[in-house]
Order: sequence, then structure tokens, then C-alpha cells
Amino acid sequence: MTPTSPAFAARDVSRETIERLSAFEALLRKWNPAINLVARSTIDDVWQRHFHDSIQIFDAAPGSARLWADFGTGGGFPGLVVAILAANERQGLRTVLIESDQRKAAFLATAVRNLELNAIVLAERAEAVEPLGADIVSARALAPLTVLLELAERHLAPGGTALFPKGAGHSAELARALDKWSFTHHKTPSKTDPDAVILSIGGIRRV
Repeated sequence: MTPTSPAFAARDVSRETIERLSAFEALLRKWNPAINLVARSTIDDVWQRHFHDSIQIFDAAPGSARLWADFGTGGGFPGLVVAILAANERQGLRTVLIESDQRKAAFLATAVRNLELNAIVLAERAEAVEPLGADIVSARALAPLTVLLELAERHLAPGGTALFPKGAGHSAELARALDKWSFTHHKTPSKTDPDAVILSIGGIRRV
């Protein structure tokens, strides 16, 4: 998969963003053999499987956000891609990348520095980080929705939005979460997986 593939061309991005994503891909390929940032089976399809999937999460966010916290950023998805897009499209947006794995956090810090991004890396578990008051929180393939809602409640500012991509079982996850939590939600169909959605969640409070 390349930046000029039909799947990626569905999202118009600037030349500067393409250059940063390409530099990010090079870093991934350099570090991945030692740290396993992404599954080796997906590294050759990184533009579709990881970049484009992260971009649609960015596009689901309110444009007025000033602080975005990404839980369990891992190899950089979606948080590092969010920071790359924001560098050209939302320059007032700061991204906090939370990753407890020290080696992955070191990779993220290297990428933030090399790509000159408005982002910081916290090498801690999200539940141990002081409340951030973020406008947006996100997490990709990290935990069940009930766990993610606990993190969102801790770190979201009043009126903030949580963005959680979920797969084919999202309806069951929502039903289980509503047993313990009250919240509003909206489903945006995924552009990379016909069975998946991006859940936009707000008004989170315990039942």
C-alpha cells in the first residue's frame, strides 16, 4: 500500500502530511523487527490497515478540540497519526500519547521529535496519569468498552468526546456498557472494515 493507492486517495492530505506519514512508515520499518510495533503481516499494508484507519478517527472528531489524549498508543495508532494530521490541519491541537510499554514509548518519543509534532509521550498506564481534561480521548484495539469508559470519564473535560473504533461485536459491547454507564453515542461506519464502526461517545457518567 502506498500514498497513491485508491484506498488512501479517498482522503485528501497535503504534501507535508504525506512526507511525515512516509517518514513515520520508515521509522516503523526500522523499529518493528525489535519491538513488534505492528503485526509483521500488516507492515506492508500500513497505509490502509493503520494510517487510513487512524485518519478516519481524526475525521470523526470535533474541529474545535485543543487537547487530544490517546490511550495505549502502541505503534502510534491513532495518536501519532492524529498529531501528524494536526501539524497541517489543526495546528492548535496538542496530542498526548499514553503508552505504558517503555520501548514503545521510546519509539513514540523518537517519532515525535523527528517529525516535529505538537505532542508529548507519557510512559504510564492511562489510569495512573493525572486527569488531563482532554477535549478528545481515543483508543484503538485496547480494551472492552466498559474499561475505556472508565478511562474516558477520568480524562475527558466536560462536554468532551470519546472516539473508540470497534468491530463486529460493537452492539454487544454497547449493551454491556449501558448496564453500568449512561452516555450518548453515535456510530460512524468504518471505511476500512464493513463490520466496524467508530463510536463517538459523550455525556459519560456512572449509573
